[in-house]
Amino acid sequence: MSKSKKKPESIDHDQLFKQLLTTFFLEFLELFTPEFFAVIDPYSLEVLPQEYFTEIEVGDRKAMDVIIRVTLLGRPNAPASSRVSVVVNCEHQSSSEPDFQRRLFFYFAQLHRKYLQPVYPIALFSFDKPFRPEKNAYQVRVPGLQVMDFNFLTIQLNQLDWRAFLTQRNPVAAALMAKMKIDPADRPRVKVECLRMIANLKLDKARTYQLSGFIDNYLRLNSVEKEQFQVEVDKIKLPKERESVMEITTSWKQEGIVEGRESEGRMLVVKLLTKKVGNLSPELLARVSSLNIDRLEALAEDLLDFKHVGDLERWMAV
Repeated sequence: MSKSKKKPESIDHDQLFKQLLTTFFLEFLELFTPEFFAVIDPYSLEVLPQEYFTEIEVGDRKAMDVIIRVTLLGRPNAPASSRVSVVVNCEHQSSSEPDFQRRLFFYFAQLHRKYLQPVYPIALFSFDKPFRPEKNAYQVRVPGLQVMDFNFLTIQLNQLDWRAFLTQRNPVAAALMAKMKIDPADRPRVKVECLRMIANLKLDKARTYQLSGFIDNYLRLNSVEKEQFQVEVDKIKLPKERESVMEITTSWKQEGIVEGRESEGRMLVVKLLTKKVGNLSPELLARVSSLNIDRLEALAEDLLDFKHVGDLERWMAV
């Protein structure tokens, strides 16, 4: 079956979320798994190779989204050899899927079999509807025996109130507020609050553009909303904060984020790189995201000859 041509305005949800989670993985864990985050070594992150799972009954081959290994801190003065590693698998869903919990179990089993280490499964649901809570378990029973009870963490954005995240100094919170439960009348204000959070984080240019581009993709305002957006910006009391928000919105036009040409180009290059050399580390992803359009076009041509991530690192060093 031939694939229909993708409309220019369509959004590659999986790629946007994958880039966000890979770039800000520690911040994601800190926001949604504080107890787990408190016991991991923040310097131990290891992006694992791309994994694929084939659903034989339908002949569908799926790529797992984010697979990162972390090491637990362990007891003070304990030898490094005694420390435990955990494989975190985070899967993003932009639509509701009836048998998703079963597929996540299959991913868990494949990763646990390969690495023989604990696997922490996380499901991030970003769809607008349905509003009913998604399942967070997959069970197998036979008469007289509970064979298996597989549980995973679910983060369902349309169940979360954006106001609860306003005080978080966290880039993931700033981005994901754009996909949380929002009253239509609040859309301009939410966009302003997201940008205020980014401005106050004082991130580098590449990460700032990545976050603001994510927000703009999911909070595209109509003409009436744009007027209200400006009213909300004008309410910001601190001049420097107001200037920072306006600088970000101006940069959308200057850098092509609103128009989407460079943003979509970067997204496509990252997608191709992932297919060629596997998942990129947060550092490499940030460096690719910061390339200007000329270097980006050159990379798009040269990456066809890449075989592993070392080829990309050497290319970036030139």
